[in-house]
Amino acid sequence: MMRPLRSCAAALACALALAATARAQAPAVAAGYPDRPIRLIVPFPPGGGTDILARLLAAGLAGQAHWTVVADNKAGAGGTIGIGEAVKAAPTGYDLVLGQKDNLVIGPWLYKNLSWNPTQDLVAVAHVAYTPVLIATSANSRFKTLADVLAAARAAPGTITYGSPGNGTSIHLAGDLFEKAAGIELSHIPYKGSNPALMDTLAGNVHLLLSSVPSAMGQIKAGKLRPLAVTSARRSTSLPEVPTVAESGFKDFDVSTWYGLFAPAGTPAQVISILNTEVNKLLATADIRAAIQAQGAEPEAMSAAQLGALLRTDYAQWKGIVQASGARID
Repeated sequence: MMRPLRSCAAALACALALAATARAQAPAVAAGYPDRPIRLIVPFPPGGGTDILARLLAAGLAGQAHWTVVADNKAGAGGTIGIGEAVKAAPTGYDLVLGQKDNLVIGPWLYKNLSWNPTQDLVAVAHVAYTPVLIATSANSRFKTLADVLAAARAAPGTITYGSPGNGTSIHLAGDLFEKAAGIELSHIPYKGSNPALMDTLAGNVHLLLSSVPSAMGQIKAGKLRPLAVTSARRSTSLPEVPTVAESGFKDFDVSTWYGLFAPAGTPAQVISILNTEVNKLLATADIRAAIQAQGAEPEAMSAAQLGALLRTDYAQWKGIVQASGARID
């Protein structure tokens, strides 16, 4: 039986009214964001560089915007477990992750059975900082310079050990690229995060530490860790006296990592915009810039689109580096 025209018209008017209401309410949801605590997933253990930066962000946003941001450490598998946690979260803006090159760019090429793709399952929110890889040793070590390490490695290939935050991380691969550039053979000892590798270096259980600068800065300041070189093209502003690998005879050697906030794909664009604006505002303040630099990282603001482009570019470029390293984990 045909529905009366009056009834159809009423139903259509009701549907249009509902659609208009939904459109009107969407900005209101964003305008009220956040109205409860935000979980910031940290894909590495407490005490490492990512954890330090996450807690600086959380404290900074609490002071500046009066938001409650709670750091939640979800470590393991080179940081990919924490990323997976973020991918599974509801796309509401209340679950973020502080990711970096290790778990977003390298991890997907390293671990065969990951169920997510960073360029499809996450959305970029805000770039935070970048940092070179640091090559360091205990203050009690016989190695005073990078040249000392090179001489020892050439005299006894494979006997000089170095610890990293994990197999296949950007820091491990920086070590692999350094070995190839220098024509030496080191012995890699992977750990579950930067802090365990740092502790074993200080104890003399490994000869060298390869780490982000933030993870090692506290022990450098305490005089317990001796920095030998950084892997960036330019010297770190936090460690201006420490030479680069390039300065040590390996022209154009440049390996660094970056840190950025990401959210589950489908997070409303208005929420991303609010987050990006607030983080970039925080990164422009003298206090947070000084705090980040004091940890050995370089603060750098970007639009969400710029961070997304950086992720896609690095994701494509590092596939070959991971494959050449032989570090793939099935």
